Amino acid sequence: MQFAACIEWMFADAGADLPARIHAAAAAGLKSVEFHLWRDKPLDAIEAALRQTGVRLRSFCVDPRRSLADPADHDAVLAAVADAIPVARRFQGAAMILASGFTRPGVPDQEQFDAVVAVLRRAAALAEASGTTLWLEPVYMIVGGQRMFVDTIGRGLDIVAAVDSPALRLLADVFHAAQTGEAFGPAVRGRMALVGHVQVADTGGRHEPGTGDIDWGHVMAALRDGKYAGEIGLEYFPTLPDVASLAAARRALGLAD
Repeated sequence: MQFAACIEWMFADAGADLPARIHAAAAAGLKSVEFHLWRDKPLDAIEAALRQTGVRLRSFCVDPRRSLADPADHDAVLAAVADAIPVARRFQGAAMILASGFTRPGVPDQEQFDAVVAVLRRAAALAEASGTTLWLEPVYMIVGGQRMFVDTIGRGLDIVAAVDSPALRLLADVFHAAQTGEAFGPAVRGRMALVGHVQVADTGGRHEPGTGDIDWGHVMAALRDGKYAGEIGLEYFPTLPDVASLAAARRALGLAD
């Protein structure tokens, strides 16, 4: 399995300049990188760095972030997806990441579930028509006592299955799943075909795999059993210099040579 590094947080030794971090990732042997929101990024310089290094942009987040669970936000969600599609096409079909937004107090779960499915069907139709892909990411976050509506892999997979579009897959973030107490293996069992990408970081400080309490042997066994063929996204805050951090992650994930 190949790595895709989040250059928002990794390769900081190369400085704050994202193109420089792309060059550093390439020097470390990586073929893919990811970042978060796209509107504040120097896209021309990033494109040049990708072209110079042969590195691929694997994913970025739809910007601005809006609620999938609230129909009042759906027009804004679709507008944001429409704006992101040319960026995805520019970067060789980089996947566009969406999160659900927060739960709506007093609104039944099924009503919110149905709202998420409804807007994602429309967003997925836009993506499919353009030859691009959306990833729904379950995110564990609590603000003002409200959790994200989709914060487990299980619920995210239920939604992806309900949308039933080849242009929508799940981004399974092992760190976020661990915050909810969700066991990774049972969550993905029998449904790996709906998983487009996997991201990793360990509990405690969101550092390298092996620095916290996640059973990475269990996670990697579930990926192998499900015949996961994608990349492993490294979305963590390194505690070690770049090359040493990558080596530590490979050891913890059982991918070391």
